[in-house]
Amino acid sequence: MTNRAVISSADAPEAIGPYSQAVKVGNTVWLSGQIPLDPASMTLVEGDTSAQARQVFKNLSAVAEAAGGTLNDAVKVNISLTNLEDFAAVNAVMAEFFAEPYPARACVQVAALPKGADVEVEVIMAL
Repeated sequence: MTNRAVISSADAPEAIGPYSQAVKVGNTVWLSGQIPLDPASMTLVEGDTSAQARQVFKNLSAVAEAAGGTLNDAVKVNISLTNLEDFAAVNAVMAEFFAEPYPARACVQVAALPKGADVEVEVIMAL
């Protein structure tokens, strides 16, 4: 079995299913998808998609730090939106959390996300 470490941060929401916040193997860290949950209350943050995206990236930042890195160590970002019309708003928020050179990225529209969220983001980091 591969030597893997489970990464966890109290500053990000607890997993709402049978998964870890992140898993590290070697210098690669796979961060599970985050939705805009407030880590203290485990409820969705109020506000528009920008507010939700900001919480998502805060949650991912906390997990990245627990893994020994930052979001600037990301090599791939996958974004799921329930409405692609929110693409520009999420881009603007993402630019607040990442510096150039930006990671590779995919963004897709999905029918629904857990707890009625508008956005979910997952990240792969190389440390």
